Amino acid sequence: MRLKTSLLKEPKHILFEHKELVSCVGWTTADELYSCSDDHQIMKWNPLTSETTRVVKLPDEIYPIDLHWFPRSIGGKKQSHAESFVLTSSDGKFHLISKLGRVEKSVEAHCGAVLAGRWNYEGTALVTVGEDGQVKIWSKSGMLRSTLAQQGSPVYSVAWGPDSEKVLYTSGKQLIIKPLQPNAKVLQWKAHDGLILKTDWNSVNDLILSGGEDCKYKVWDSYGRLLYSSQLHEYPITSVAWAVDGELFAVGSFNTLRLCDKTGWSYALEKPNTGSIFNISWSIDGTQLAGACGNGHVIFAHIVEQRWEWKNFEITLVKRRTMKVHNVINDAEDSLEFRDRVIKASLDYGYLVVSTSLQCYVFSTKNWNTPLIFDLKEGTVSLILQAERHFLLVDGGGLYLYSYEGRLISSPKYPGMRTDILNAQTVSLSNDTLAVKDKADEKVIYIFEALSGKPLGDGKPLTHKTEIVEIALDQKGLTSERKIAFIDKNRDLYITSVKRFGKEQKIVKIGTMVQTLAWNDTSNILCGIQDARFTVWYYPNTVYVDKDLLPKTLYEKDGSEFSKNPQIVSFVGNQITIRRADGSLVHLNVSPYPGILHDYVRASRWEDAVRLCRFVKDQTLWACLAAMAVANKDMATAEIAYAAIGEIDKVQYINSIKDLPSRESRMAHMLLFSGNTQEAETLLLQSGLIYQAIQVNINLYNWDRALELAVKHKTHVDTVLAYRQKFLEDFGKKETNKRFLQYAEGVGV
Repeated sequence: MRLKTSLLKEPKHILFEHKELVSCVGWTTADELYSCSDDHQIMKWNPLTSETTRVVKLPDEIYPIDLHWFPRSIGGKKQSHAESFVLTSSDGKFHLISKLGRVEKSVEAHCGAVLAGRWNYEGTALVTVGEDGQVKIWSKSGMLRSTLAQQGSPVYSVAWGPDSEKVLYTSGKQLIIKPLQPNAKVLQWKAHDGLILKTDWNSVNDLILSGGEDCKYKVWDSYGRLLYSSQLHEYPITSVAWAVDGELFAVGSFNTLRLCDKTGWSYALEKPNTGSIFNISWSIDGTQLAGACGNGHVIFAHIVEQRWEWKNFEITLVKRRTMKVHNVINDAEDSLEFRDRVIKASLDYGYLVVSTSLQCYVFSTKNWNTPLIFDLKEGTVSLILQAERHFLLVDGGGLYLYSYEGRLISSPKYPGMRTDILNAQTVSLSNDTLAVKDKADEKVIYIFEALSGKPLGDGKPLTHKTEIVEIALDQKGLTSERKIAFIDKNRDLYITSVKRFGKEQKIVKIGTMVQTLAWNDTSNILCGIQDARFTVWYYPNTVYVDKDLLPKTLYEKDGSEFSKNPQIVSFVGNQITIRRADGSLVHLNVSPYPGILHDYVRASRWEDAVRLCRFVKDQTLWACLAAMAVANKDMATAEIAYAAIGEIDKVQYINSIKDLPSRESRMAHMLLFSGNTQEAETLLLQSGLIYQAIQVNINLYNWDRALELAVKHKTHVDTVLAYRQKFLEDFGKKETNKRFLQYAEGVGV
């Protein structure tokens, strides 16, 4: 991926033959940019036609410093373009200016220059910071609401938190996050060795950028932990800016423009003749950016050479509207032309889905010549997710699920839905289910039926005890067995069933310190990196069948070669692609046998499965087969598999189950085997096997429950008391339980 930059031959911002620095830029639509400069002019640019027009000349005392357009989507109502902007200036005022250049209102805000002004995401409040060290919050109409902070040094940059409830600002070498509620905890840390000049906070990934006079840029999480620090540049970092979707950011310095991945490493470095780049603004669709240059120029750059890979296909965006397809097996190349510029694309499951500014194209990898094309309602697509049977488009207006034939299947909704902040970590799609992590309450996952768009089961979302950071649905198998894996804030990995049917499915922890995870595309195998070890859970469902067996079904490998903070990009077939923190890709192969075993079990080919395990002679594979056999109630196979891994006690128990007379009691003992005592007891009682139900509780030393059942069904009370007496005698104890004493008097044992 790289930037293709363009500059006009002559700068447009000139005063008395003098090149005046451009201080700020901002996009109104994807094709229109406004710039302000020390020559007191506001110019309007169209990068496609390279036309520039003067909007207005401001009074001579106004030297603009920062500009921010009023947000476009408010309360779900999407305006097609921004109507007004705030302009801060060196005379201590901020000005609310309409799109046509009329100054609607000027407000005295600070002593000395107003160094930055930012609208919050809803457009309900404005924050300004100034040379006087004050941080002030204003209403939409420009009335002062509160002075959030006061300090002795100038505040150079400010940004809103993702939920518009916190404000991040600079204080010398420190970064400070201050919530709007009074008395809430303020987070402050030393971020740079020099003055911090610019900072930005992204609403999708919740990460913070900062750049300063120590000639470094850094990436932080919202707790102030350092995720990335760049090497030293030659000159101070004068601007940093996140792309809207939080996947990329740009960094500006003297004659320098850098494009970086959200984890910090750099895709591309340009050395344009611009002077210092004081301000960077990304267009709404995230395909291009503009920079305000110290020598009077405005630099435009759009992203080209993005790449997508799947199996033997490699696809590159060569121009804004052209893609090149390369099949690495036979070296065939195809060129794909689009009517408008490409905004987002995704390649998976044999389909390439491309969204342009107005349309969506679906290509099959078998035939590149005849794409399926349909029009988009909203325009700017922020995320495309694919499953085997359908794909999901996310834009400012909602979630839309389409089939690969281009038919709209459903459009799920939930209360307080904000689609602009969803990304691949917080939405997951499988053939029958869609899961979305909510932003309003981070502990909640909404789960929808894909075909109808309605909430699954009883309609209640899945709730966890702490905040969730990443979710993923498995891709194969029956709908009734669909599992979701998620990582919470403490980096613990949990798994649970999606379908609930009244009975509370346990949320089980299967890993700790997990950085990143991915499900396989063809079988339900999960891989992740936990605590510097690369781990594959060959059969995660084991936790519901035989918990003690889970460690035996794992494959682990030292992960120190991936350095810190690696991300799993994909897990296709038996190849896993991991991106290291420096941006390089590492490919790993895992054993193909567990995948084959999954296929055999899905087709109930138990003999083939046993044969495979005997051929491979691997304990991990036998352990997987044992768990799969118990899950599918195939006792003969389970016995063979448990014997192979030396779990003799379990082999004996399975043997004893096989000799039981009735089908119900066999089923109940299978449930007991998996540790589901409650369900086993219910099953026995429903089948009228009262004595067995009592015996089960006695064997588990659930004395109270055993007595309760005996009394309730008026049978075998004496048996329970006899067992209890023998138990006490063995341990030389006296009876203290009141209920047992009471019944012992009534019944002679």
